[in-house]
Amino acid sequence: MLYPLLLACGAVLLFAYIREKIKGCSVKAALLKSLVSALFLAVGVYGTWLSASRGNVSPLCPFVVLGLLFGLMGDIWLDLKYVFPEKDEPFTYAGFCVFGVGHILYIVGMLLAYYPPRKPLTVLLPVLLAVMLSVGNAVLEKPMKLRYGKFKPMVLAYGVVLFAMVALSGSLALCYGWQETPLNLLFIGGVSFAISDLILSGTYFGTGRDRPVHLALNYLTYCAGQFLIASALVFLG
Repeated sequence: MLYPLLLACGAVLLFAYIREKIKGCSVKAALLKSLVSALFLAVGVYGTWLSASRGNVSPLCPFVVLGLLFGLMGDIWLDLKYVFPEKDEPFTYAGFCVFGVGHILYIVGMLLAYYPPRKPLTVLLPVLLAVMLSVGNAVLEKPMKLRYGKFKPMVLAYGVVLFAMVALSGSLALCYGWQETPLNLLFIGGVSFAISDLILSGTYFGTGRDRPVHLALNYLTYCAGQFLIASALVFLG
């Protein structure tokens, strides 16, 4: 019963956060977002406990939990950039860095738990695709009406690890014939996370994309992604 309870509490707090965020940036909004993040971290911890209770803790567990913890820190820092606009730049860099580390942790966990021996292309092709997507995103900056400015190198680096996490989880899920529920959840969660970041990119680096609908879609897809990633640990065999 704990798992659905955590999800239900997360949904209620997410709704409260979006409502508060639409009103404006505030410490209360940042606190609500932190509580939502603490709940997806709790889902990951609960999944790890379930795995331990079965006597077989997957190597995926500690890396996903750490990745979720870094996500919580990123949530705090990126919301504080609105509360303290004079510190926008350091909070933005900090957010990029911790979320990037989080994706790297997810990747390492997946490789340790699911890497198929003697199949290097399962990893190399997704990484190559990630580099191409990130470079394409940077090259299409003007056509997408974005302005990365001094953050462009960080956007490029972050894009590589973000797209690598999505592509690798999909590659591994395909390799296992979509029979591994944790990999499927990691892939769907990664896609949702990437959609959220693409929306957020328009909010941060574009103009006219910070309306309530953009804010709501960003947070809905982001939190859905994190809860799906955390849920991967609940469904470990």
